[in-house]
Formats: sequence, C-alpha cells, structure tokens
Amino acid sequence: MERIILGIDPGTTIMGFGLIQVERDTMKLLQLNELQLSKYSNHHLKLSVIFNRTLELIDTYKPDELAIEAPFFGKNVQSMLKLGRAQGVAMAAGLSREIPITEYEPKKVKMAITGNGSASKEQVAKMLQQLLNIKELPKHFDATDGLAVAVCHFFNGGKSQKQQSYSGWDAFVKQNQDRIG
Repeated sequence: MERIILGIDPGTTIMGFGLIQVERDTMKLLQLNELQLSKYSNHHLKLSVIFNRTLELIDTYKPDELAIEAPFFGKNVQSMLKLGRAQGVAMAAGLSREIPITEYEPKKVKMAITGNGSASKEQVAKMLQQLLNIKELPKHFDATDGLAVAVCHFFNGGKSQKQQSYSGWDAFVKQNQDRIG
C-alpha cells in the first residue's frame, strides 16, 4: 500500500518541510524545502502564510498523514508562544483537510533517525542524505528537520503510543478537553 507523509518543523522564521512517498518498506523523497518567513514583519501575517502554504502542500501532494515536531520547552516564553502558534496553524491546515496528525518530540525524531536522541542537526541531515539518496543538502537544517519528522513517523509505523494523534477536529477536541475553556 502506498502512502504519502508530510513532515513539518514549525517555525516563525523558517518552517521546514519534507514529503516522502512510502511503498511497503521503501521511502522515496518527494519534496524537501523550507518556507522563509523572516521577510514578514507581522506575526499574524506569518501565521497566515504558514496556514496557506501547508494547505497548498496538502492540496498538491495529497498526503495521507501529517507528522509535526512538537515545540520544545525553552526559557523564552514569547518564543514558545510564537512557535506554538506556528505549530497550531499548520495542524489546523491538516485538520481542515481531515488528515491524521501525529506530534513527535525532537529527541524522539533524532533517536529514530540516528539512534541518538541528542544527535546534532548535522548528524540528522547526513543520515537522511544517506537514507534517501539526497544529492545536495539544503542550506538550512529546518528543511531536513521537517523531513526527519516524516521519516520518524514512517519508522514508527505511522503511530506512537506516547505521541498525540488527531484524525480531525472532533478527535482533537475530544482529546484536549483540558485546553478548551
């Protein structure tokens, strides 16, 4: 059975993404790129661009699943809020098209790709380059980070017990009653 997985590394400066096509045990790279957001000064405009680009990717490639990196906990609350919003609008785009979404912690992604949860972005990129026969790596690691989430999802059989998965708005609301006020 063939399926397509969209992986996203959300960000408000650069959003990285990668798409893979999976047929049985074989992965094929479809797209590896990034969305440059630094040219937009307005945070709300950035969120709109993230939402629309994610919808465009979904409508173009028709992914069966969306895997997204969960925000890591940092010290800067404003940065965390902005990153959470970026993740939220990318998830909303997937949910609006009723695509199942799974979140992965950064350490889990690194572990799945390299076998080391503390691997560097360079190590993750090099491993992806070997796994998917990528001729030239992109300038920024955001694109390979997005691709890594898709590959992690594939390696995890499309599901992980400890990760959050949503098949649509109803499932999201049902699993997040504590977030609804």
